[in-house]
Amino acid sequence: MARLIRTEKEVEGRYEEVWLVVEEDALDQWPAGPGEVVGRPATRVTGPMRARGEARFTADIQLPGMLHAAVLRSPHAHARVTKIDFERALAAPGVRATVGPGDAPTLTAEPGFQGQAVAAIAADSDRQARAALELVEVEWEVREPLTDPEEAVRRGQLVSEASRYERGDVDKALAQADIVVEAEYRTQTVLHNSFEPHQSVCEWRGDGLDVYISTQFIWGVRDEVASKLDLPPDKVRVVCEFMGGGFGSKNGAGDHTYVAAELAKRTGRPVRCALTRREENVATGNRNSTIQRLTAAARSDGTLVALVGDYVNATGWDGWPAPTDGPMKMLYDCENVRTVLSPAKINTPPMRAFRAPGFVEGTFGLECLLDELAARLDIDPLELRRRNYAHSTDDRPFSSKNLMECYRRAEPHWQRRAEVRGRSEGPWKRGVGLASQIWYGGGGPPSYAWVRVGSDGRATVITAMQDIGTGTATAMTQIAAEELGLPLERVELVLGDSARGPYASISAGSSTTPSMGPAVRSAAADAARQIIEIAAQRYDRETRILSLKDGKIVSSEGGSWRIEDVVGLLEDAQILGKGARGPNPAGMQVLTFGVQVAEVAVDVETGEIRVERVAAIHDVGRVINPLGASSQVEGGIIQGIGHTLSEDRLLDPASGITLNQTLDAYRLPTIADVPEIVSELLDIPDEHLTNLGSKGLGEPPIVPVAAAIANAIRDATGADVRSLPISREEMLRALREAREREKEKRGAPAAV
Repeated sequence: MARLIRTEKEVEGRYEEVWLVVEEDALDQWPAGPGEVVGRPATRVTGPMRARGEARFTADIQLPGMLHAAVLRSPHAHARVTKIDFERALAAPGVRATVGPGDAPTLTAEPGFQGQAVAAIAADSDRQARAALELVEVEWEVREPLTDPEEAVRRGQLVSEASRYERGDVDKALAQADIVVEAEYRTQTVLHNSFEPHQSVCEWRGDGLDVYISTQFIWGVRDEVASKLDLPPDKVRVVCEFMGGGFGSKNGAGDHTYVAAELAKRTGRPVRCALTRREENVATGNRNSTIQRLTAAARSDGTLVALVGDYVNATGWDGWPAPTDGPMKMLYDCENVRTVLSPAKINTPPMRAFRAPGFVEGTFGLECLLDELAARLDIDPLELRRRNYAHSTDDRPFSSKNLMECYRRAEPHWQRRAEVRGRSEGPWKRGVGLASQIWYGGGGPPSYAWVRVGSDGRATVITAMQDIGTGTATAMTQIAAEELGLPLERVELVLGDSARGPYASISAGSSTTPSMGPAVRSAAADAARQIIEIAAQRYDRETRILSLKDGKIVSSEGGSWRIEDVVGLLEDAQILGKGARGPNPAGMQVLTFGVQVAEVAVDVETGEIRVERVAAIHDVGRVINPLGASSQVEGGIIQGIGHTLSEDRLLDPASGITLNQTLDAYRLPTIADVPEIVSELLDIPDEHLTNLGSKGLGEPPIVPVAAAIANAIRDATGADVRSLPISREEMLRALREAREREKEKRGAPAAV
């Protein structure tokens, strides 16, 4: 029986209530621990296709008569187009059409950041289109850019109102505290740099539009494009079979899609619009920089009595306020908390979601502050975190929380401190640091799946979801195989096309597996029920004694039959199962938790930093594929190391121009930077969350990396690192400050 309910949905910390029609979900969760397929390592089901070059990415789409578009982007951070002339460009070889400001959504005559789309050209080849761009004559009125986020806050220039949060009596708690620690932390702007650039191919077919796109949200692009172009949603078909990463930058349609759609309409031919690497690094978003002025107050026994945070996000020309204040509000048991978050609107490329947006930055500040507090109190940093363990947030209990178990399993890694420090030699000082992790990851409805079982006993799972490179296609296949009692190789997944499958959730906010997995299991269970009912009639058995296992229908009273022998009776008829994702537990917060322990070596003479080992212990509910999960942990840590030590978008503050737009100037981590990584996942199902008990893992591993490394540096050298990235220059500055503090304590004059 279907029922109408109102439930809560969360993506990247942004909550909304949605109406939902759900079937009564009678499925109990599987027992904890590995099953026949779920919970056991599985190589990617798409691996052979990728290895053979058969995986079709958007760049592989070649349609008859396809044209190529190039976008004219503003070379200025703040300007107005006073005149634009396409005459010379239209006369260039191969050029078929042009569009200018106002001709398509996102094309503007008043760009607010370098790289904002102004005009575009379609030509027979990409080279011809880009050559024609050089012939477009543009006259600019260049305006003075505002690039200082603090100045923007002073002027009241924000992308949205500052958010204010307070619980308890903060001022009273500060006055009564035994110790108060204050510090300012800064994080830099970092760029997504997905291997696959943003791109779309658009083709009008009658009055409908086909969009082939590299995206994290097929259905979101469908709805967004339909709305902007005033089309019925079902007139927009969106296809994404494979994609090469997004990290949050590909949640929307992007200017390239609207450019391709308009040029395709004008020419009557399909049009591809693909960004270059330089365009990627100015026009597709970033993790915005932050300024964090933080205060922690405690009693002498380490009990936190107050936390205060004043946060400034350099959001850019548009975007949304990433919750940098989230960890301070949620991670620890503290009755008195006050935060202010100001999202500054400045003339820089806009932020976009980036793998745990806000929480990576906020965790760096908070967890470093906790270690500084622990040092002042002479309390072990791990013990300080245990003493302030939170059991709820704002009187909402957690659906599950096993962070204390994470701390317990982190003990052996934490106890390596004496050994690690003992390996310090000459200028190389070694130390160990840790940091806690909190993030979302519960997903939510709606999401749907179908399962088709043919007469050969093979199953096909159909859903219009996307696998953004994280291996969720493999996880969905495992879930269906487990429920149907089939070997993994007898289950196939069809995805990536809004016209050939039901609605699926966004792949962001660590939500794909917890959103899609329950729907897939429900659909597989529906198909399994039908198979058992047919077998019961065929072999004169009661359904209660029959189950599916190892490709067979098994009777608890003895006897078994191959599934294909039963469904083979149907010949061309098929078993069709359908499933939907149910609601999240009412009144509860669904969150993920963890802790990481980092070991570093620092050359105190040159400032060189080496991360030598990271142990990651995370609580993300039931683990579907341990092999894929460990890959997610490793990838998050490696990306986090890049954010911590080297990556930094460099901006000329006077002009607002990005200085390092290419990968030879923007320092991504390489294999030489990868340390030993020890991954341990608790694999404890959340008994309140859906029929799986699984949470998402895409983002938790990156959250505590920077703080754990910074705290390890403090342990090794005594230097307080408060700014990212921790370059050699930043490290040497922190070491000088540490030496000056030590001399001041001894009463000696500080070195000049």
